[in-house]
Amino acid sequence: MNNATNSKIKNEIIKCMLDYKNAFFSLAVFSGIINLLMIIPSIYMMQVYDRVISSGNEMTLIMLTVIMLSMYLLIGVLEWVRSSVLVKISAGMDVKLGKKVFTASFEKGLNGLSSNPSQVIADLATIRQFVTGNALFAFFDAPWLPIYVFIAFLFHPVLGLFTIIGVFILACLAIWNEMSTRKILKETNQLSALAGIYANNVLMNSDVIESMGMIERLQDKWYETQQKVIFLQANASNKNNYIGSITRFVRLSWQSLSLGIGALLVIENEISGGVMIACSILLGRALQPVEQAIGAWKQLSNVRGSYNRLIELLNEYPPRRKVMALPIPSGNIEFEKVSIAPPQTKNYSLKNISFALNKGDVMGVIGQSGSGKSTLIKGLVGIWKASQGAIRIDGAELSQWSRNEIGSYVGYLPQDVELFNGTVAENISRFNAIESGKVIKAAKTAGIHELILKLPNGYDTMLGVGGAGLSGGQKQRIGLARAIYGDPAIVALDEPNANLDENGEASLLSAIVELKNKGTTIVIITHKQNLLANMDKILIMSDGSMQLFGTRDNVIQAIIESKKNNTKNK
Repeated sequence: MNNATNSKIKNEIIKCMLDYKNAFFSLAVFSGIINLLMIIPSIYMMQVYDRVISSGNEMTLIMLTVIMLSMYLLIGVLEWVRSSVLVKISAGMDVKLGKKVFTASFEKGLNGLSSNPSQVIADLATIRQFVTGNALFAFFDAPWLPIYVFIAFLFHPVLGLFTIIGVFILACLAIWNEMSTRKILKETNQLSALAGIYANNVLMNSDVIESMGMIERLQDKWYETQQKVIFLQANASNKNNYIGSITRFVRLSWQSLSLGIGALLVIENEISGGVMIACSILLGRALQPVEQAIGAWKQLSNVRGSYNRLIELLNEYPPRRKVMALPIPSGNIEFEKVSIAPPQTKNYSLKNISFALNKGDVMGVIGQSGSGKSTLIKGLVGIWKASQGAIRIDGAELSQWSRNEIGSYVGYLPQDVELFNGTVAENISRFNAIESGKVIKAAKTAGIHELILKLPNGYDTMLGVGGAGLSGGQKQRIGLARAIYGDPAIVALDEPNANLDENGEASLLSAIVELKNKGTTIVIITHKQNLLANMDKILIMSDGSMQLFGTRDNVIQAIIESKKNNTKNK
């Protein structure tokens, strides 16, 4: 398949597999040679019984044994090469699909849908292990089954027919196993994923749970789901083990019965003793791919669930399209009749908002809780897309900017500051290559440099999940340093002084002044009046709509006049 055809395939997993089609073809060739060489034991035993024992020729026995051992050595080498190729394919699949799957899971969470990253990564591992594991060899070995049956027919038609009947019985058992466990395993996987999401949610909110004594009730709720999972898994395993026991009984009995049938044919002078032994070995080899397939049914059911989940995820959240690089933004912002409905909702929390900011403007956004302030910020930094209207930076709509490129010129401090596993320096530098000068500069601007130096390892101090070990104010100030790292053109701050003490607020005010002097465009959500003195413009919001917008003095004057009029009317 050429690259043009390959590019038309929407299934990312199949596309990745096709990238390794030459390697899989080589594996099929190796497997073919191995299966061909697996006929050697039958030939060896037939020659020993029919030629060596009858003739008593020791040299013939030695030569046959040397040839047999040489063929076994070749099989070992080919199997080692085959396994090595599979290891490389497995690593390559992880490289090709890992980032796409991770990004798609991220996009799903960004769009307000529950996303269980651990389940997604486990699904990818399940598919990778299946495609590059022993189950794959069953597919490579299956085409050789007719050849083994044909050879059995060459020995004697009765032995060939007996081999076909054995294969048919084992195939029926495999189908029975699949049909009896498919529905149960599908339901088990769904419940297991829900239990995992629930457990993750509980563990992420351990402080709240502990403080209000909720752990036993939440544990009972999780345990109820988990018990259903265990029950279904046990049910599926019992059925699988039951059918597996029957399969082993049939395989062992059939291989032994082949000796009995062969003995009858020897007595009747239909075949030789060597053919009897050779056919027994050959029948065991013929039944092996069927037995491998039966062993892989449970794994195949898990793979099917993982495959369907990943395909649905990757199709719904394809890789972001590449856009042409634009010049470094200066910081001009324009909202053109912007309305935004949060993901998975139809109700607009931002309605028909229009305003413009020039490079270096500082705008304060004021309003009651639920007035749409945070939605406006999330729209500005590209977290939520405009349902209507356009958000522009330097004249270009946000969709025209590469998120990775524009992200380096935008700073964002959310209400709930999330820090990540890594050092303080890594968190401030946004996990870019650490440039100590830029990191320290951002920390000093945020007024956190001295505090960081007092940590156990300074800037190299490792932070736990969510910044565990730091106070709310410390996390907020490190989050501020991260937001202003690299002198971004635009900085959006959502309640930046919510957890700050007096010194922290002084550092925040100083940082705003410094950024303003550098020409950074700043948008700040705040309820505190002390920040208004540094604003150029003010936007007052109510119920998702814009009530007032203008220069600080004009808006304050309008508020004063409105209060006077209200007083007169009373």
